[in-house]
Amino acid sequence: MHGELRQNIEIKVRVNLDADIMFRALDIGAKSHGTSTDVDTYFRVSHGRMKLRMSENKKAGTLIYYERADQETSRVSNYRLVPVEDGNALLATLSQALGVLIRVKKTRVLLMYGATRIHFDQVEGLGSFIELETVMGTQSMEAAHDEHLRLFTGLTLDSCEIVPLSYSDLLLNAK
Repeated sequence: MHGELRQNIEIKVRVNLDADIMFRALDIGAKSHGTSTDVDTYFRVSHGRMKLRMSENKKAGTLIYYERADQETSRVSNYRLVPVEDGNALLATLSQALGVLIRVKKTRVLLMYGATRIHFDQVEGLGSFIELETVMGTQSMEAAHDEHLRLFTGLTLDSCEIVPLSYSDLLLNAK
């Protein structure tokens, strides 16, 4: 299962993080899955985006490659996740071979609702965001879209600014 092509439906919004949205998520049945501080190192690649995610104080990491359109609506993302035992060794190798595009540091609170990951992100240099990622699994595309839309409207994210770009692009544009 590691490294295989996967899909999700995702959207990102900029928020003034207050507890109301998180309380609404918990009220509708989302479950907390903890908090992490991650550094995503993006590499120079010819297409798509590739990053190595390293969580604070952990040796292991995850290599993530993904392709998705930059649009101001929910969109399908095709991605691969490859767990790595020695993240620092891979970081050094890929940095030398491909070059580092940018690093993104964030603190993430993860909630889960059905097949949807709800990320409450505080991104260094950018501010606060919420991402919804509805993972395609055994349900149909229609069922995944329904769950995604139900959460989007239920959390009142339709009143927030939709962000079509990755955190890496936002930081690059800010420079």
